[in-house]
Amino acid sequence: MEPRPRADAFGEFYYSHCCGKPYLRNDEWLAVFDRMAERIQSDIAPRRALDAGCAIGLLVERLRARGIDAEGIDISTYAIEQVHESARAHCRVESLTSELTGSYDLIVCIEVLEHMAAVDATAALANMCRHSDDILFSSSPRDFAEQTHVNVRPPEDWAELFARQGFLRDLDFDASFITPWAARFRRRSEPLPRVIREYERLYARAIEERNELRNQIVQWDLHVQAEAAQAPALRADLARVNAALQAAQQRIAERDDTVRHMEASRFWQLRGLWRGLAGTLRGRSGGQR
Repeated sequence: MEPRPRADAFGEFYYSHCCGKPYLRNDEWLAVFDRMAERIQSDIAPRRALDAGCAIGLLVERLRARGIDAEGIDISTYAIEQVHESARAHCRVESLTSELTGSYDLIVCIEVLEHMAAVDATAALANMCRHSDDILFSSSPRDFAEQTHVNVRPPEDWAELFARQGFLRDLDFDASFITPWAARFRRRSEPLPRVIREYERLYARAIEERNELRNQIVQWDLHVQAEAAQAPALRADLARVNAALQAAQQRIAERDDTVRHMEASRFWQLRGLWRGLAGTLRGRSGGQR
């Protein structure tokens, strides 16, 4: 039987220790979800939205602050109890496998389905697709060590499940403001040739970019090899220059030492007196003229 994390697995300990850093309503996390809400508002502009797996309701809170009629559901009673009063009436304890009510312009599901057994995750995905034509989706393709991650899958697995529901990735939408692997799936009814044309456009662009990057790497590698070939001669030149510099510094030190000894000698003292006396005599001789 597939493992099914219990609802009480997502309590205070989970939110304090299993989210990379404590998942609390603080300035840092509010800023993260406010940036998400801003992009959702500007790039999608839903009138009604559902955060499926809303945790402590931060995205719901920030969406509602921007005038979007947002709701949230989560399996964790503890999480819902932490929702801020501004969004508390719009968040509820509910499993994503329970049939949703109503329809939404957008459903957001961020890092949720990897916590559900495969059969439950498939049912939850189908449930979302029955209640919206537009789903903003993210599920970690790695992080197998986290104990509640019982259903970690690569992005193509989720894309196939969405395709079975008539949803395809929106190739022109960049959802990386959520996670690097996030995607927007939308219900599509276009003929297959039209869809293939869009995928070929993106594929051709990706191939062209890959080839350009490979060529650039080859050029860099040739440059590095050329520089490496010159390195022994450069190192020899540098060694000669360093040796000459050290010799010059040694000669300067020796000259300084000689000058100090000369200045301290009896001869130097007599020389000073003589120069002073000679100056005085010259001065008197000039005065007699």
